[in-house]
Amino acid sequence: MDILERLPSELLLIWHAYRIPLLLSAVSLATLVHLTIYLRSRRRKVSTSPAPSSPIEKKAVELKPEWLPENTTLVPTDLNLDNHAEETVVPVAPISKVKRAPKKVRGRKIAKKAPDTLASFDHRTDRIQPLVFFQSLAGTTERYAAQCAKVLTEWAIGCDQAASYLAPRVHDLSYIEYDDFFINPPKAEPNVKYFYLIIVPSYNIDTVLDNFLQNLQETHNDFRIDTAPLSGLLGYSVFGFGDKEGWPTEEEGFCSQAREVDKWIARLTGRKRAYPLGMGDVKSDVEMRLEEWRVGVQEALVEIAAGRGLGEGVPGSGDPAESDEEDLDIAEDSDSVTSNPKLTKSKKPIRVDDVEDLGSLVDPASTPIPIDFTNYVSKPTPKLTPAPKEMVPITSPTHAALTKQGYTIIGSHSGVKICRWTKSALRGRGSCYKYSFYGIQSHLCMEATPSLSCSNKCVFCWRHGTNPVGTTWRWITDPPDMIFDGITTAHYKKIKMMKGVPGVRAERFAEAMRIRHCALSLVGEPIFYPHINELLSRMHQNRISTFLVCNAQHPAQLASLVPVTQLYVSIDASNKDSLRKIDRPLHRDFWERFCACLDILRTRRFEQRTVFRLTLVKGFNIDDEVKGYADLIARALPGFVEVKGVTYCGTPAAGSAGLTMQNVPFYEEVSAFVSALDDELAARDLPYGIAAEHAHSCCVLLADRTRFMRDGKWVTRIDFERFYDLWEGKVQGTRRDEAGDVVGWRPEDYVGEATPEWALWGNGGFDPRDQRVFRKGKGPKSDAVAGGVETGTEKGGAAALEF
Repeated sequence: MDILERLPSELLLIWHAYRIPLLLSAVSLATLVHLTIYLRSRRRKVSTSPAPSSPIEKKAVELKPEWLPENTTLVPTDLNLDNHAEETVVPVAPISKVKRAPKKVRGRKIAKKAPDTLASFDHRTDRIQPLVFFQSLAGTTERYAAQCAKVLTEWAIGCDQAASYLAPRVHDLSYIEYDDFFINPPKAEPNVKYFYLIIVPSYNIDTVLDNFLQNLQETHNDFRIDTAPLSGLLGYSVFGFGDKEGWPTEEEGFCSQAREVDKWIARLTGRKRAYPLGMGDVKSDVEMRLEEWRVGVQEALVEIAAGRGLGEGVPGSGDPAESDEEDLDIAEDSDSVTSNPKLTKSKKPIRVDDVEDLGSLVDPASTPIPIDFTNYVSKPTPKLTPAPKEMVPITSPTHAALTKQGYTIIGSHSGVKICRWTKSALRGRGSCYKYSFYGIQSHLCMEATPSLSCSNKCVFCWRHGTNPVGTTWRWITDPPDMIFDGITTAHYKKIKMMKGVPGVRAERFAEAMRIRHCALSLVGEPIFYPHINELLSRMHQNRISTFLVCNAQHPAQLASLVPVTQLYVSIDASNKDSLRKIDRPLHRDFWERFCACLDILRTRRFEQRTVFRLTLVKGFNIDDEVKGYADLIARALPGFVEVKGVTYCGTPAAGSAGLTMQNVPFYEEVSAFVSALDDELAARDLPYGIAAEHAHSCCVLLADRTRFMRDGKWVTRIDFERFYDLWEGKVQGTRRDEAGDVVGWRPEDYVGEATPEWALWGNGGFDPRDQRVFRKGKGPKSDAVAGGVETGTEKGGAAALEF
């Protein structure tokens, strides 16, 4: 009994003494057992062989075309396989005798299938919205597009299915945002579906159409965007205008750009071509061909409205149409949207044999031949890089349009034009703002550009699509000496044509025969020209000052630019969204480029005179943007800020860009904006003040007080002779490095005389030596005129000047 009573206490003592070793042993044993069971189960799975199968296995085989490689030479019907049989006997060799080879992967990636709009189109409730897109230089295509839209509208109203159609809308490709229409269909009401009609000409020069084609190609190849992002459209059709005198056949380029548009839109829509590509010769049968195409499009619209889709051979209603052009693999597509039409694709199918199959190509009885396995697989022949072409050929419509506007084309990419202020100054009727601000008389000034091409499509541009566009220089390049000689000769020729104009002053005519200044701001982007530095040096050597204007889209060229007399950067908006709307840049990273140029301008502000040019367009970049402009000024710290109201050019193209006379601010509105901007800069302790004005051209100048004010007086004018001496090294500048050594000159080194009293803020800015002339009915309403300038009631400044 005593033993039984002592036993629990002894066990408890033993437990307390050995509990830790016992617990560790138990855990270790459990872990070992679990690990053993796991490893045995793994080995059993690996070693288990599949159940032996019969040497003859019956399988149902259906060989579908989409399973085969895209360029395969196999044809399913040639394999004698009964695709409709329930069972097809396929011999399979015993597993033990199979000699395994590397796995052959064939086929192509199957794109994500987009919803079929045609299948979801309810002809009883849904309505069709046609969108007509066009691109035009001389206005011919625009006229035909408007006519086509009008006829379609009349037809839709009078047809039996009038309730199914909405009035067509017309869009100019030069003035739309491609992302709004060609990445996804525009947003609309749930029961509205879109149908695209694209009417384009073909040019032998670079136009907005080239940028449009490049955008289509980039959209198609962008991995972030679905393969067919426009598959939500009901359908599309393209019509092209061409000239068979220049390109007799399609192979030689007839309607080549229209064919490119048709190809890329087919891919973006999933081949929803509602009617074949129409093509017309502008010098013979264009109206007849356009009428045929329009009737065909109407028939396609009738089929869609009736719920029958696009018809046979088109996705959405039958099997997809097979095409040797559109069914090529994406990797074998053309890399250029402007491919050489003479380089045609081979119709011979490309072999896709594997290395294992090479033996069947060699006759066993013949002597083995060496095979280069590195390049055996046939690849598409790379396309030849097209030779550079002229930017503005003499036979192009752009050359004709610019010449008609008064430009003289120098070489193939440069131009010169006599300015309207030059004509005014020759007759003693006033110079432009550059004389009031900087001392440059307009009759001594030449306006030119070494590059007619630009990378923006600004809504206020006077050229409105008549000049080439591009993002990279890819044209024949003329030497700078030829350009300099050409523009100066052409300018003098234009001056000589003024000698018979009534009112021209003899002394000013004689002075005009010596060019003193060149404004590189005519049209296009001057720093786009690859040899711009050499051209600038040639001008400075001839003692011609240079005012260069850039659009802040080419930071690399801006960073490498040699010092000019005065460097302008166009600041047309204070934020990214506003800049996109008003400048319509071609670069997708336009805002990053813009900001980079501002940073470059800040670093170079002590090397040359830098200017912000703000062009105010009412309804675009005035309202609530003062703080935004102040931010940009604080970032770049330019020496000057010019604020100018936009001048309306009065062309139909301007209206299509969304610009009308209502967008032109009154001078009093520009003055109010400048005052608000001046207050904002003062609130930020930035050393700017309103220095001068030229109400005649609706322009006001702000300047840095610490740099361009002496003894309480503004000194905005330029000592040009001093500038040339500094350029030639005849005198030493005052710009020094950190060690104190002189390394160049500063803008302050060639500051000229004080700004004249009549040019200062509040005095109008009209030269008292000249006489203001008003058009009939445009003069001042009273005698309360200061300095010969109407006191702030004139709209658009120079618009009232008689020429």
